[in-house]
Amino acid sequence: MKRFSSLLGTRKQNKVVRLAASIVATLAMAAPTSLTMVGSIHSANATPVKTTTAPVQQNQTKSNIAQLQISRTQYQAAGINPVVVVPILVVGGLVIFVPLFFGGLVVIGEREVGIVVRKFTLSGRGLPAGSLIALNGEAGLQADTLAPGWHWGYWPWQYSVKKDPVVVVPQGEIALIVAADGQPNPPERILGKIVSCDNFQDARKFLTQGGEKGRQMGFLTAGTYRINTALFKVIMAANASTHGMTPEQLRVYNLASDKVGIVTTLDGLPISAGELAGPIIEGHDNFQNGQKFINGGGRRGLQEQILLSGSWNLNPWFVQVEQVPMTEIPIGYVGVVISFVGKAHQDVSGAAFTHGNLVNQGHKGVWVEPLYPGKHPINSRIMKIELVPTTNIVLNWSGRTERHSYDAKLASLTVRSRDGFAFDLEVAQIIHVGALDAPKVISRVGAMQNLVDHVLEPTIGNYFRNSAQDYTVLDFLTARSERQSEAAEYIKTALRAYDVQAIDTLIGDIQPPASLMQTQTDRKIAEEERKTYEVQQMAQTQRQQLVRETALADIQQEMVKSEQSVHIADLKAQAQIKQATGEAEGTKLRSIAEAEGIRATGNAKAETYRAGVEALGPQGYTAMQLMQIIGDRNVRLIPDVLVGSNGSNNGLVDGLLSMILWNQTGKGELTPTPLHPQPVVNNGQSTTENGLPPIVVNFPVDK
Repeated sequence: MKRFSSLLGTRKQNKVVRLAASIVATLAMAAPTSLTMVGSIHSANATPVKTTTAPVQQNQTKSNIAQLQISRTQYQAAGINPVVVVPILVVGGLVIFVPLFFGGLVVIGEREVGIVVRKFTLSGRGLPAGSLIALNGEAGLQADTLAPGWHWGYWPWQYSVKKDPVVVVPQGEIALIVAADGQPNPPERILGKIVSCDNFQDARKFLTQGGEKGRQMGFLTAGTYRINTALFKVIMAANASTHGMTPEQLRVYNLASDKVGIVTTLDGLPISAGELAGPIIEGHDNFQNGQKFINGGGRRGLQEQILLSGSWNLNPWFVQVEQVPMTEIPIGYVGVVISFVGKAHQDVSGAAFTHGNLVNQGHKGVWVEPLYPGKHPINSRIMKIELVPTTNIVLNWSGRTERHSYDAKLASLTVRSRDGFAFDLEVAQIIHVGALDAPKVISRVGAMQNLVDHVLEPTIGNYFRNSAQDYTVLDFLTARSERQSEAAEYIKTALRAYDVQAIDTLIGDIQPPASLMQTQTDRKIAEEERKTYEVQQMAQTQRQQLVRETALADIQQEMVKSEQSVHIADLKAQAQIKQATGEAEGTKLRSIAEAEGIRATGNAKAETYRAGVEALGPQGYTAMQLMQIIGDRNVRLIPDVLVGSNGSNNGLVDGLLSMILWNQTGKGELTPTPLHPQPVVNNGQSTTENGLPPIVVNFPVDK
């Protein structure tokens, strides 16, 4: 009440000041007319003077008095008599002051709103208990405001009118409203409901239509509003800090293009038991119309519905938004959706799948359809996205870890062989999960890491531990490819039951005991040395063979020639044999022929000898035959050179000269003589056994 009394006192002083200023302004406007009338009376002595009237400022009495003094000086300079002007001014002031004071005239500017306070009533009726704004003419703050213009009947002794500027909400901002009067809020509500009151410009409608006091669900968007500030307190970005808020809260909410708005409402019915978020309510225009959300049964708290990119007029007392990145499914993956809200789950996996439940989109549970690569606006507060690689996944039971890190906890397997040796075994398993099988896998095991930890690790580890007991270490080492093939077939069948495809199983490094490997190494070294010696021996043998072959190759030509010579000699021998045989046959035949001829000749000669003997007698025929033989053999009886001695000493010389002369002229040729008609030529001088030339005796031939 003290505040209200002080407000009335201040308003009364302001009203008096404004009234005085209005009178001065009226007199100033009337002064030129008076000057014109006076100027017409004293036109002969008056000199035209240009006068200016200073603008009147409200609430500044001293400046108005100074302005009157200046005008009086100007009037005196212009030859105007103040005695005439003052009565005119007094009359004009009375004409203006009486309507203003006794007529209750109130002038409201075009960008103002008049807040009316009624000081008293003749009936003495006051406001109802708990009310602040009068609706039926009670004393106090009035619900109806004064619009721009002239308003009569608001006498200053009964009414006080406060002129407030209109409320201007800038572009990109909103204004929140706090109502000082109205119906009390229900216990389950935080904000006052929205009623039809022309955006809080009609306070009477607000109060009569059931408007509730306190913070309002409704708010003002960009524009100009005539608000009864006695009933409504307007909070904007400019004065947000004075009301415990930040300017950013009172600006239009902008959501980035690659973000999703997770909405939490602060008013509405409580969320049902067992539910995580409020259901989707239709018709509230993305939480911009909170009343429709409330009327539709909206629940306070986390909401299933999300906001997408754009600008939204949101009441920060009603909605809180958290921006999170869109859910991105990389290439080579699918996203299996696990929804914690939605309709009651209805299994659509079929009777054959007994290890989990699959539901359609919008139901609670594992969705049967996965999300494919791309960006998806998913409410990550009520849904979980399990990424499942659709490419081949390599899992290493060794010290190596792949980029996906599913095998970070896997280590090499320690197995025991049939002969009691323990050794480490490194294994690599390649698996593949199909896009349509991914929801089944997640429904069965919950996550890909669970698949590795709870399915693959025990399955593969136990298989190799059991398999190693059937073989010795050396058998496992030597038959590694067979063990790998057996493992691949077994694991492929085992994983198929989990809707996982086993592409291949690879056995890596095998680390048998060092002592066993030392003996094997020594044995292998000895065996390799033996093989080395055998190889060296073989090399030496081959080298010898090479040398032999090289030598044979070198003498091959000679051997060929020899073989050919032998063959030729054989052929020649055979030819000679043939020739000798032929010659023998010919000789034999010739001998036979000669024998026959000799026999015939002998018989003929015998006949001749018998005839000669018979004719000449034995002695005569013999002499004749002897002479004939001497003649046939060219036996010379007379020498060519006869050397004799007749008692002189030059006989030998003469004989030598005769021989030389005979050799140079005749050269062994004999001139025909009567005894030798044909010359006898001795081409080669034959010798006898004693080396002496034979003596040739030529007998003359009988003609």
